[in-house]
Amino acid sequence: MSAVKRRDNKNRVLRNGESQTKDGRYMYKYIDSNGKPNYVYSWRLVQTDVTPQGKKDKPPLRDLIKTINKDLDDGIYSKGGEMTVLELVKKYVSQKTGVRHNTEANYNFVINVIAKEDFGKKRIDRVKLSDAKGWLIKLQADGRGYSSIHTIRGVVRPAFQMAVDDDLLRKNPFEFQLATVVVNDSVTREAITRKQERQFLEFIKNDKHYCTYYDGMFILFKTGLRISEFCGLTIADIDLQERKINVNHQLQRKRNMEYVIEETKTNAGTRLVPMTDEVYECFKRIIANRKKPKVEPMIDGKAGFLFLDKNDMPMVALHWEKYFQYALEKHNKIYREQLPKITPHVCRHTFCSNMAKAGMNPKTLQKIMGHSDIGVTLNTYTHLDFDDIQKEMQAVCNA
Repeated sequence: MSAVKRRDNKNRVLRNGESQTKDGRYMYKYIDSNGKPNYVYSWRLVQTDVTPQGKKDKPPLRDLIKTINKDLDDGIYSKGGEMTVLELVKKYVSQKTGVRHNTEANYNFVINVIAKEDFGKKRIDRVKLSDAKGWLIKLQADGRGYSSIHTIRGVVRPAFQMAVDDDLLRKNPFEFQLATVVVNDSVTREAITRKQERQFLEFIKNDKHYCTYYDGMFILFKTGLRISEFCGLTIADIDLQERKINVNHQLQRKRNMEYVIEETKTNAGTRLVPMTDEVYECFKRIIANRKKPKVEPMIDGKAGFLFLDKNDMPMVALHWEKYFQYALEKHNKIYREQLPKITPHVCRHTFCSNMAKAGMNPKTLQKIMGHSDIGVTLNTYTHLDFDDIQKEMQAVCNA
Protein backbone atom coordinates (compact mmCIF):
# COMPACT_ATOMS: atom_id res chain seq x y z
CA MET A 1 0.00 0.00 0.00
CA SER A 2 1.59 3.37 -1.02
CA ALA A 3 2.15 6.08 1.59
CA VAL A 4 -0.29 8.99 1.65
CA LYS A 5 1.39 12.11 0.30
CA ARG A 6 1.16 15.22 2.46
CA ARG A 7 -0.32 18.31 0.83
CA ASP A 8 -0.59 21.99 1.69
CA ASN A 9 -3.81 24.01 1.93
CA LYS A 10 -3.59 24.55 -1.85
CA ASN A 11 -3.53 20.79 -2.41
CA ARG A 12 0.14 20.84 -3.52
CA VAL A 13 2.27 17.81 -2.67
CA LEU A 14 4.87 18.55 0.02
CA ARG A 15 8.33 16.99 -0.25
CA ASN A 16 10.35 15.24 2.45
CA GLY A 17 11.05 17.59 5.35
CA GLU A 18 8.42 20.11 4.22
CA SER A 19 5.29 20.80 6.22
CA GLN A 20 2.71 23.53 6.79
CA THR A 21 1.66 24.86 10.18
CA LYS A 22 -1.92 25.61 11.16
CA ASP A 23 -1.47 29.35 10.48
CA GLY A 24 -0.38 28.60 6.90
CA ARG A 25 3.37 29.08 7.30
CA TYR A 26 5.69 26.59 5.60
CA MET A 27 8.45 24.82 7.51
CA TYR A 28 11.44 22.72 6.52
CA LYS A 29 13.30 20.45 8.95
CA TYR A 30 16.87 19.41 8.21
CA ILE A 31 19.97 18.09 9.98
CA ASP A 32 22.88 20.55 10.03
CA SER A 33 26.60 19.77 9.66
CA ASN A 34 26.85 19.15 13.43
CA GLY A 35 24.11 16.53 13.30
CA LYS A 36 21.55 18.75 15.02
CA PRO A 37 17.99 19.34 13.77
CA ASN A 38 17.22 22.83 12.43
CA TYR A 39 14.17 24.56 10.99
CA VAL A 40 13.52 27.32 8.45
CA TYR A 41 10.20 29.03 7.81
CA SER A 42 8.54 31.04 5.05
CA TRP A 43 5.00 32.19 4.21
CA ARG A 44 5.64 31.12 0.62
CA LEU A 45 6.36 27.68 -0.78
CA VAL A 46 7.42 28.77 -4.27
CA GLN A 47 8.30 32.05 -5.98
CA THR A 48 4.80 32.66 -7.37
CA ASP A 49 3.17 32.55 -3.94
CA VAL A 50 2.16 35.86 -2.30
CA THR A 51 3.16 36.76 1.25
CA PRO A 52 0.02 37.35 3.38
CA GLN A 53 -0.60 41.01 4.19
CA GLY A 54 1.17 42.15 7.34
CA LYS A 55 3.57 39.19 7.35
CA LYS A 56 7.36 39.44 6.91
CA ASP A 57 8.46 38.66 3.38
CA LYS A 58 11.20 36.06 3.01
CA PRO A 59 12.48 33.93 0.13
CA PRO A 60 10.14 31.01 -0.64
CA LEU A 61 10.77 27.84 1.32
CA ARG A 62 12.08 25.86 -1.64
CA ASP A 63 14.64 28.57 -2.43
CA LEU A 64 15.79 28.41 1.19
CA ILE A 65 16.02 24.62 0.93
CA LYS A 66 18.24 24.88 -2.17
CA THR A 67 20.60 27.21 -0.33
CA ILE A 68 20.69 24.95 2.74
CA ASN A 69 21.42 21.85 0.67
CA LYS A 70 24.18 23.64 -1.26
CA ASP A 71 25.71 24.85 2.00
CA LEU A 72 25.61 21.34 3.43
CA ASP A 73 27.18 19.91 0.26
CA ASP A 74 29.94 22.53 0.39
CA GLY A 75 30.47 22.19 4.13
CA ILE A 76 29.16 25.68 4.97
CA TYR A 77 28.05 25.81 8.61
CA SER A 78 24.70 27.54 8.25
CA LYS A 79 24.18 28.23 11.96
CA GLY A 80 27.42 30.22 11.98
CA GLY A 81 25.54 32.91 10.11
CA GLU A 82 23.63 33.71 13.29
CA MET A 83 26.76 35.44 14.58
CA THR A 84 26.44 39.24 14.46
CA VAL A 85 28.88 41.58 12.75
CA LEU A 86 30.06 42.85 16.14
CA GLU A 87 30.60 39.31 17.44
CA LEU A 88 32.54 38.40 14.31
CA VAL A 89 34.84 41.43 14.54
CA LYS A 90 35.45 40.81 18.26
CA LYS A 91 36.37 37.21 17.49
CA TYR A 92 38.74 38.33 14.75
CA VAL A 93 40.42 40.94 16.97
CA SER A 94 40.75 38.46 19.86
CA GLN A 95 43.08 36.38 17.68
CA LYS A 96 45.39 39.35 16.99
CA THR A 97 47.88 39.08 19.83
CA GLY A 98 51.19 40.84 20.27
CA VAL A 99 50.23 43.81 18.08
CA ARG A 100 51.61 47.32 18.53
CA HIS A 101 49.62 49.67 20.70
CA ASN A 102 48.62 51.82 17.70
CA THR A 103 47.14 48.76 16.02
CA GLU A 104 45.39 47.76 19.24
CA ALA A 105 43.95 51.29 19.50
CA ASN A 106 42.64 50.98 15.93
CA TYR A 107 40.96 47.67 16.78
CA ASN A 108 39.26 49.22 19.81
CA PHE A 109 38.17 52.21 17.73
CA VAL A 110 36.54 49.94 15.14
CA ILE A 111 34.79 47.82 17.78
CA ASN A 112 33.41 50.96 19.47
CA VAL A 113 32.08 52.28 16.15
CA ILE A 114 30.41 48.97 15.23
CA ALA A 115 28.91 48.61 18.72
CA LYS A 116 26.98 51.86 18.20
CA GLU A 117 25.72 50.93 14.73
CA ASP A 118 22.59 48.93 13.87
CA PHE A 119 24.81 47.24 11.28
CA GLY A 120 26.78 45.69 14.16
CA LYS A 121 23.66 43.78 15.28
CA LYS A 122 23.07 42.35 11.79
CA ARG A 123 23.58 38.62 11.25
CA ILE A 124 26.63 38.02 9.10
CA ASP A 125 24.78 35.65 6.76
CA ARG A 126 22.35 38.46 5.92
CA VAL A 127 25.01 41.02 4.99
CA LYS A 128 25.00 41.40 1.22
CA LEU A 129 27.38 43.38 -0.97
CA SER A 130 24.87 46.23 -1.19
CA ASP A 131 24.50 46.23 2.63
CA ALA A 132 28.26 46.52 3.13
CA LYS A 133 28.53 49.38 0.65
CA GLY A 134 25.46 51.10 2.08
CA TRP A 135 26.87 50.99 5.59
CA LEU A 136 30.16 52.64 4.58
CA ILE A 137 28.23 55.30 2.66
CA LYS A 138 26.15 55.92 5.80
CA LEU A 139 29.30 56.30 7.90
CA GLN A 140 30.55 59.03 5.59
CA ALA A 141 27.13 60.72 5.54
CA ASP A 142 27.26 60.67 9.36
CA GLY A 143 30.50 62.63 9.27
CA ARG A 144 33.15 59.91 9.37
CA GLY A 145 36.25 60.83 7.37
CA TYR A 146 37.68 58.72 4.59
CA SER A 147 40.69 57.67 6.66
CA SER A 148 38.43 56.47 9.51
CA ILE A 149 36.26 54.50 7.09
CA HIS A 150 39.41 53.05 5.55
CA THR A 151 40.51 51.91 9.01
CA ILE A 152 37.08 50.41 9.79
CA ARG A 153 36.93 48.48 6.53
CA GLY A 154 40.52 47.38 7.08
CA VAL A 155 39.32 45.39 10.10
CA VAL A 156 35.86 44.33 8.95
CA ARG A 157 36.99 42.93 5.58
CA PRO A 158 39.49 40.41 7.01
CA ALA A 159 36.98 39.53 9.75
CA PHE A 160 34.45 38.52 7.10
CA GLN A 161 37.19 36.69 5.21
CA MET A 162 37.83 34.70 8.39
CA ALA A 163 34.13 33.74 8.37
CA VAL A 164 34.49 32.61 4.73
CA ASP A 165 37.62 30.61 5.57
CA ASP A 166 35.79 29.02 8.53
CA ASP A 167 32.97 27.95 6.17
CA LEU A 168 30.45 30.19 7.89
CA LEU A 169 29.85 32.22 4.73
CA ARG A 170 30.15 31.62 1.03
CA LYS A 171 31.34 35.10 -0.03
CA ASN A 172 32.97 38.14 1.57
CA PRO A 173 30.61 41.13 1.10
CA PHE A 174 33.44 43.62 1.72
CA GLU A 175 35.54 42.60 -1.30
CA PHE A 176 35.30 45.83 -3.28
CA GLN A 177 37.43 48.92 -3.92
CA LEU A 178 36.68 51.48 -1.20
CA ALA A 179 37.25 54.46 -3.50
CA THR A 180 34.39 53.26 -5.75
CA VAL A 181 31.93 53.58 -2.87
CA VAL A 182 32.88 56.54 -0.68
CA VAL A 183 34.50 59.84 -1.59
CA ASN A 184 38.15 60.25 -0.62
CA ASP A 185 37.83 63.61 1.13
CA SER A 186 41.04 63.26 3.11
CA VAL A 187 43.36 66.23 2.90
CA THR A 188 46.80 65.41 1.54
CA ARG A 189 49.55 66.81 3.74
CA GLU A 190 51.58 68.79 1.25
CA ALA A 191 55.17 69.87 1.63
CA ILE A 192 55.66 73.57 2.19
CA THR A 193 58.00 75.65 0.04
CA ARG A 194 61.56 76.50 1.02
CA LYS A 195 60.49 80.11 1.48
CA GLN A 196 57.65 79.09 3.84
CA GLU A 197 60.02 76.83 5.76
CA ARG A 198 62.53 79.67 6.22
CA GLN A 199 59.75 82.06 7.22
CA PHE A 200 58.38 79.69 9.85
CA LEU A 201 61.78 78.78 11.32
CA GLU A 202 62.80 82.44 11.43
CA PHE A 203 59.62 83.24 13.37
CA ILE A 204 60.27 80.37 15.82
CA LYS A 205 63.89 81.43 16.32
CA ASN A 206 62.95 85.02 17.20
CA ASP A 207 59.84 84.34 19.29
CA LYS A 208 60.45 84.67 23.04
CA HIS A 209 58.33 81.62 23.85
CA TYR A 210 58.70 79.24 20.93
CA CYS A 211 62.45 79.77 20.47
CA THR A 212 62.80 77.00 23.09
CA TYR A 213 61.68 74.52 20.44
CA TYR A 214 63.66 75.94 17.51
CA ASP A 215 66.42 73.31 17.49
CA GLY A 216 63.93 70.45 17.61
CA MET A 217 61.80 71.89 14.82
CA PHE A 218 64.87 72.61 12.72
CA ILE A 219 66.01 68.98 13.08
CA LEU A 220 62.58 67.71 12.01
CA PHE A 221 62.74 69.88 8.88
CA LYS A 222 66.32 68.87 8.05
CA THR A 223 66.40 65.11 8.77
CA GLY A 224 63.00 63.74 7.74
CA LEU A 225 62.67 61.82 11.02
CA ARG A 226 59.26 60.51 11.98
CA ILE A 227 58.04 62.34 15.06
CA SER A 228 57.89 59.14 17.15
CA GLU A 229 61.50 58.39 16.13
CA PHE A 230 62.55 61.92 17.08
CA CYS A 231 60.81 61.70 20.48
CA GLY A 232 62.54 58.37 21.15
CA LEU A 233 66.05 59.74 20.61
CA THR A 234 68.37 59.52 23.60
CA ILE A 235 71.83 60.97 24.15
CA ALA A 236 73.25 57.54 23.32
CA ASP A 237 71.62 57.69 19.87
CA ILE A 238 73.40 60.93 18.93
CA ASP A 239 76.93 60.36 17.67
CA LEU A 240 78.42 63.85 17.58
CA GLN A 241 81.88 62.54 16.73
CA GLU A 242 80.75 60.69 13.60
CA ARG A 243 77.88 63.15 13.06
CA LYS A 244 75.16 60.55 12.65
CA ILE A 245 71.79 59.76 14.23
CA ASN A 246 71.15 56.15 15.18
CA VAL A 247 67.44 55.49 14.56
CA ASN A 248 66.50 52.07 15.94
CA HIS A 249 63.30 52.60 17.95
CA GLN A 250 60.38 54.94 18.52
CA LEU A 251 58.63 56.31 21.59
CA GLN A 252 54.84 56.08 21.91
CA ARG A 253 52.40 56.99 24.67
CA LYS A 254 49.17 55.01 24.97
CA ARG A 255 45.79 56.47 25.79
CA ASN A 256 46.18 55.26 29.37
CA MET A 257 49.36 57.43 29.51
CA GLU A 258 51.67 54.41 29.49
CA TYR A 259 54.97 55.07 27.72
CA VAL A 260 56.36 52.33 25.48
CA ILE A 261 59.41 51.84 23.31
CA GLU A 262 58.64 50.09 20.03
CA GLU A 263 60.66 49.00 17.06
CA THR A 264 60.79 51.31 14.07
CA LYS A 265 57.74 51.33 11.79
CA THR A 266 59.41 48.92 9.35
CA ASN A 267 62.73 47.10 9.18
CA ALA A 268 63.91 49.82 6.79
CA GLY A 269 63.12 52.36 9.51
CA THR A 270 66.19 51.20 11.45
CA ARG A 271 68.89 53.34 9.91
CA LEU A 272 71.70 55.84 10.34
CA VAL A 273 70.86 59.42 9.35
CA PRO A 274 73.81 61.77 8.68
CA MET A 275 73.86 65.24 10.23
CA THR A 276 74.45 68.44 8.29
CA ASP A 277 76.59 71.03 10.04
CA GLU A 278 73.49 72.95 11.12
CA VAL A 279 71.79 69.82 12.50
CA TYR A 280 75.02 68.95 14.33
CA GLU A 281 75.00 72.36 16.03
CA CYS A 282 71.34 71.90 17.00
CA PHE A 283 72.07 68.57 18.70
CA LYS A 284 75.07 70.07 20.51
CA ARG A 285 72.85 72.81 21.96
CA ILE A 286 70.05 70.39 22.84
CA ILE A 287 72.40 68.10 24.77
CA ALA A 288 74.19 71.01 26.47
CA ASN A 289 70.94 72.67 27.56
CA ARG A 290 69.07 69.45 28.34
CA LYS A 291 66.93 69.52 31.47
CA LYS A 292 68.51 67.72 34.44
CA PRO A 293 65.69 65.82 36.18
CA LYS A 294 65.91 64.67 39.79
CA VAL A 295 65.11 61.16 38.62
CA GLU A 296 66.06 60.20 35.08
CA PRO A 297 63.00 58.65 33.39
CA MET A 298 63.57 55.16 31.99
CA ILE A 299 61.22 53.61 29.43
CA ASP A 300 61.73 49.94 28.59
CA GLY A 301 65.44 50.20 29.36
CA LYS A 302 65.95 53.50 27.52
CA ALA A 303 67.08 56.66 29.34
CA GLY A 304 68.56 60.04 28.46
CA PHE A 305 65.68 61.28 26.28
CA LEU A 306 66.52 64.64 24.69
CA PHE A 307 63.30 66.50 25.56
CA LEU A 308 61.42 66.22 28.86
CA ASP A 309 58.06 67.76 29.77
CA LYS A 310 57.11 69.62 32.96
CA ASN A 311 56.65 66.28 34.74
CA ASP A 312 60.17 65.18 33.79
CA MET A 313 58.81 62.60 31.37
CA PRO A 314 59.85 62.32 27.72
CA MET A 315 57.96 64.55 25.31
CA VAL A 316 55.81 62.63 22.84
CA ALA A 317 54.30 63.36 19.44
CA LEU A 318 51.31 65.20 20.92
CA HIS A 319 53.60 67.77 22.57
CA TRP A 320 55.28 68.68 19.32
CA GLU A 321 52.05 68.67 17.33
CA LYS A 322 50.65 71.25 19.77
CA TYR A 323 53.82 73.38 19.66
CA PHE A 324 53.60 73.52 15.87
CA GLN A 325 49.86 74.28 15.99
CA TYR A 326 50.08 77.10 18.52
CA ALA A 327 53.20 78.63 16.97
CA LEU A 328 51.56 78.65 13.53
CA GLU A 329 48.40 80.25 14.92
CA LYS A 330 50.51 82.97 16.57
CA HIS A 331 52.42 83.62 13.35
CA ASN A 332 49.27 83.89 11.27
CA LYS A 333 47.71 86.34 13.75
CA ILE A 334 50.72 88.65 13.52
CA TYR A 335 51.61 88.52 9.84
CA ARG A 336 49.51 89.19 6.76
CA GLU A 337 51.32 86.50 4.79
CA GLN A 338 49.62 83.35 6.06
CA LEU A 339 51.44 80.04 6.31
CA PRO A 340 49.68 76.73 5.52
CA LYS A 341 49.24 73.94 8.05
CA ILE A 342 52.59 72.74 9.40
CA THR A 343 52.91 69.57 11.46
CA PRO A 344 55.82 67.24 12.29
CA HIS A 345 54.75 65.04 9.38
CA VAL A 346 54.71 68.06 7.04
CA CYS A 347 58.34 68.61 8.11
CA ARG A 348 59.15 65.05 7.05
CA HIS A 349 57.34 65.42 3.74
CA THR A 350 59.02 68.79 3.13
CA PHE A 351 62.47 67.32 3.74
CA CYS A 352 61.77 64.47 1.32
CA SER A 353 60.45 66.88 -1.30
CA ASN A 354 63.43 69.23 -0.93
CA MET A 355 65.92 66.37 -1.32
CA ALA A 356 64.10 65.13 -4.42
CA LYS A 357 64.11 68.62 -5.93
CA ALA A 358 67.82 68.90 -5.19
CA GLY A 359 68.40 65.80 -7.31
CA MET A 360 69.22 63.27 -4.58
CA ASN A 361 69.37 59.68 -5.82
CA PRO A 362 66.01 58.00 -5.03
CA LYS A 363 67.69 54.97 -3.40
CA THR A 364 69.73 57.28 -1.16
CA LEU A 365 66.63 59.23 -0.20
CA GLN A 366 64.74 55.99 0.46
CA LYS A 367 67.48 54.95 2.89
CA ILE A 368 67.45 58.28 4.74
CA MET A 369 63.64 58.34 4.97
CA GLY A 370 63.41 54.73 6.13
CA HIS A 371 60.90 53.82 3.42
CA SER A 372 60.51 50.07 2.99
CA ASP A 373 59.04 50.57 -0.49
CA ILE A 374 60.88 52.62 -3.10
CA GLY A 375 57.46 53.46 -4.57
CA VAL A 376 56.72 55.66 -1.54
CA THR A 377 59.94 57.61 -2.17
CA LEU A 378 59.35 57.83 -5.91
CA ASN A 379 55.92 59.35 -5.29
CA THR A 380 57.76 62.42 -4.02
CA TYR A 381 59.49 62.79 -7.39
CA THR A 382 56.14 62.68 -9.19
CA HIS A 383 55.03 65.73 -7.13
CA LEU A 384 57.66 68.01 -8.69
CA ASP A 385 56.17 71.04 -10.44
CA PHE A 386 56.86 72.28 -13.97
CA ASP A 387 59.74 74.57 -12.90
CA ASP A 388 61.52 71.64 -11.26
CA ILE A 389 61.04 69.46 -14.34
CA GLN A 390 62.22 72.26 -16.63
CA LYS A 391 65.40 72.84 -14.59
CA GLU A 392 66.13 69.11 -14.53
CA MET A 393 65.64 68.82 -18.29
CA GLN A 394 67.91 71.79 -18.98
CA ALA A 395 70.61 70.42 -16.69
CA VAL A 396 70.55 67.03 -18.44
CA CYS A 397 70.53 68.55 -21.93
CA ASN A 398 73.39 70.95 -21.10
CA ALA A 399 75.53 68.31 -19.42
